[in-house]
Amino acid sequence: MRHLSFKTQSANEKIVQRNWYVADATNQTLGRMTTKIASILRGKNKPYYTPHFDCGDYVIVINSGKVQLTGNKLEDKEYLTYSGYPGGQKSATAKILLNSRPNLVIERAVKGMLPKNRLGRAMYKKLFVYEGAEHPHAAQKPVELTF
Repeated sequence: MRHLSFKTQSANEKIVQRNWYVADATNQTLGRMTTKIASILRGKNKPYYTPHFDCGDYVIVINSGKVQLTGNKLEDKEYLTYSGYPGGQKSATAKILLNSRPNLVIERAVKGMLPKNRLGRAMYKKLFVYEGAEHPHAAQKPVELTF
């Protein structure tokens, strides 16, 4: 009697196909949208997902300023930055940051959901966030991402 053998195949450059997706942030909840984006950047939507290899896709986010936050997060949620110098800590609420730099809100949310190592930094480079409805990646023919 022969034994059946199933080999687990790890993802590599030959197997991985990277697709482009465009996501519209208009009236989307920040956390729910960014978890799906982070999952696609990691490649968890693919059958050959491998944790130690970057097999994720590219994601373009448009209309970043129109993202929604639930509850009192607009007034309560604080974003802290620290320069490393004495007195160099700055804080801004989500409302201030959405008015001045709306791309940063989505970028920081997604970056916090990725691995904190060189693999996570490589995955983060595949995220492109734009404030308006236009993006310069039309040549890649991105597919619309629905939530």
